[in-house]
Amino acid sequence: MIIILLATALLSISNLASAELLIPEYQISCSETQCTGFYKGPEFIGGDDVAHQLSNKISQAVGDKLKELYKPGAYAKVDFSTIKMTTEGMGSGTVEYTVIIPLVLVNTKCEAYTSFDHVGGWNHSPALESRKKQLSKVLLSGEKLAISNLKSTPEGLQEYWFQWKNKVTQLECAQK
Repeated sequence: MIIILLATALLSISNLASAELLIPEYQISCSETQCTGFYKGPEFIGGDDVAHQLSNKISQAVGDKLKELYKPGAYAKVDFSTIKMTTEGMGSGTVEYTVIIPLVLVNTKCEAYTSFDHVGGWNHSPALESRKKQLSKVLLSGEKLAISNLKSTPEGLQEYWFQWKNKVTQLECAQK
């Protein structure tokens, strides 16, 4: 009985030590023309889909970059048609996920977008209608979400990307 308890305790300590070594790392960089994100590591840690979290992190970075450009008058939006996503290693336990979100300059502040997000996942259809309903609460009066076509990788990552005019940053663009 003592040997079983000791073995169980050692296994638990070993599992904790292994989990601490599996801290996911995401690399994100933005320039005036694009934001790029990269993740290499386990697909899941403790049941959490850590690889797909790159989509959350890149969405935040893109929204921040769009606002950063907007403030001094460099009005921009995401070019949905040239978004690139690649995944390698799905099902192997280690995945590489790369996403490139291109930015293009526009002529006026009300052509620009200053918020960005996504909905998606691995090997299942994204909950598009649910996400559209959630995001409808953050739109300026009279505005609609701009939504990309479904983007997918051969290994089953599927994403819709959204952009919209931020209620605070672009208040002067509200349609009355």
